[in-house]
Amino acid sequence: MQGKMIPHGVRQFLTGWSDGPAYVTQCPIQPEQSYIYNFTLTGQRGTALWHAHIYWLRATLHGAIVILPKRGIPYPFPKPDEEKIIIFAEWWKADVEAVINQATQTGLPPNVSDAHTINGYPGPVPGCSSQGYTLDVESGKAYLLRIVNAAVNDELFFKIAWHNLTIVEVDGSYVKPFQTDTIFISPGQTTNALLTANQGIGNYIITISPFMDAPIPLDNLTNYATLRYKGTPTNPPIILTSVPPLNATPVTNSFAASLRSLNSPQFPAKVPLTIDHSLLFTVGVGINPCATCVKGKQLVADINNVSFVMPTIGLLQAHYYNIPGVFTDDFPGKPPIPFNYTGTSPSNLHTTNGTRLYRLPYNATVQIVFQGTAVIFAESHPSHLHGYNFFVVGKGLGNFDPNKDTQKFNLVDPVERNTVAVPTAGWTAIRFRADNPGVWLLHCHLEVHTTWGLKMAFLVENGKGPNESLPPPPSDLPKC
Repeated sequence: MQGKMIPHGVRQFLTGWSDGPAYVTQCPIQPEQSYIYNFTLTGQRGTALWHAHIYWLRATLHGAIVILPKRGIPYPFPKPDEEKIIIFAEWWKADVEAVINQATQTGLPPNVSDAHTINGYPGPVPGCSSQGYTLDVESGKAYLLRIVNAAVNDELFFKIAWHNLTIVEVDGSYVKPFQTDTIFISPGQTTNALLTANQGIGNYIITISPFMDAPIPLDNLTNYATLRYKGTPTNPPIILTSVPPLNATPVTNSFAASLRSLNSPQFPAKVPLTIDHSLLFTVGVGINPCATCVKGKQLVADINNVSFVMPTIGLLQAHYYNIPGVFTDDFPGKPPIPFNYTGTSPSNLHTTNGTRLYRLPYNATVQIVFQGTAVIFAESHPSHLHGYNFFVVGKGLGNFDPNKDTQKFNLVDPVERNTVAVPTAGWTAIRFRADNPGVWLLHCHLEVHTTWGLKMAFLVENGKGPNESLPPPPSDLPKC
């Protein structure tokens, strides 16, 4: 089996050869071969993750990356007594490659997962004897929960009965602390939360449950785990909690609206105030002809009506060595044909296919407005940018209005992330500075949409001198 690993959320400053997505920054690692990912953690701290980035292997090939603050620099919040890593994922009672291959052959959506897991435990679900994950705590202690959503396709809610959580960081960036009883987290996102064990001795239910506010099939099973206080007797009563409704959009909106960068002298929010490249990216699905599919057509996904076609050689290699015919740099910065994006679907549901990149000069400032569409159906799109953090300066429902909505942008303390959810039939605006040369993938972190083509890449040019230029590839870079 071919393999690839990416350190998701690691900025990879001048180390794009170690970013990892297959056929973007490298060719896959072949059986019985190896590749050393060599990168420096520059100016970063917090929780990130690693996962496979080829096919659907990340369903089971994933984990957390913990970047501690520099020695002598404390957390900007009370120091916890202990830290716990909590990873959410999905589980299929099948080979996930067989699942997506069958879907590709039929042109239909893949089968949904059979369970959600917490640190590998599915909890009590039909046909499984697992009692679920147990989080052991001691009365009076404070815990930093490093939470990772490594799920393939599901956005999730996280709750602990009778306990509030204080959010202090998302995607490796500190935020102004706030309390909540429910965390909302999309695939590819991380959240650090302080938990104080301030309730009576006993067992308290932990739940992760899915969010979906569109008529889309999904794994609707809730995972039940247990927070257990030290000294709890055998078989005590279990203290329960309510689960948010499947379509609890107000909960997701409230959580997102509460996120603000710390923006302190030590951790400033360096939001670009002037913009060189203002982009409008529509994100959604479509239908293309498929001669081999069951109904002669297949579901696809796109950005600005382009379904991305993966090359057979790494894009970064093609760029570095000037190999012709691998990609073009004419990715559209706006939809080719404007329409009522969140209204009635247009009559033509077809997309174009291409390996098209968007070229950025070094140090250019960029604004992207992700506009969700209602083509076929509207749904959320958690979008991830490799190689960069960005600031989420605005979001809303309906069609983005550049005259009115920009007036409400938060340019003071917007949350800094690397993965952000575009709301169903809505929009999200981000800003970043292109100061990291290379080829950087932008894609929906719902694996089904990535497989269907909802991705593109930025080609960021070199600046001046070696400190602003992509270095040569390492000698052990995998070959196609």
